[in-house]
Amino acid sequence: MSRWAKLKSREYALRLALGTFLALAVGAAGWCRWVYVQIEAYASQDQAAPADAIGVFGAAEYDGRPSPVYRARLDHAYDLYDRNIAPLIITLGGNGGDEYNEGTVGREYLLGMGVPQQDIIAETSSRNTAESVRRIAVIARVNGLHRLVIVSDGTHLFRIHEMCAAEGFDVLTSPRARVPIEGVRGSSNGLRTRS
Repeated sequence: MSRWAKLKSREYALRLALGTFLALAVGAAGWCRWVYVQIEAYASQDQAAPADAIGVFGAAEYDGRPSPVYRARLDHAYDLYDRNIAPLIITLGGNGGDEYNEGTVGREYLLGMGVPQQDIIAETSSRNTAESVRRIAVIARVNGLHRLVIVSDGTHLFRIHEMCAAEGFDVLTSPRARVPIEGVRGSSNGLRTRS
């Protein structure tokens, strides 16, 4: 093979590699943009409509009390329940490292707000979102629940929706209200109170 042919061959290989890299980069950027748009869409729209149950994904609890973020999720679930969106609330979340777990803390909080015990199921073993999705799928199947409204932080809802769809059940998403950050001007303590 002549020197000229070798140079042409290397140039072709380099162009092919560069073209492949650029195509992959454009594809990855497009996919990232699509995911971002989906996350934003789910975070900004409330799909709450009549359903069989409301699933509240856990967040931190502190010595048996819900964190401000978890409290905001529970308050939102309570508001949906109070609007008769669904007759049942499922609280999700296992042990966070102390003697309490998120599912039970959520149940106790909702009981304190006046939700009857028979209208709450506390799932207490899941330790992450994927486990929570698997557990709520089992609870839904065992209890004949077909349509669920999922409550979590807005930026989590697209992922949760896709994971639930992979489990084969119908979910609507409803983002919790944003919790003001303590110490930020115009915010008292970020806690919501009920009269």
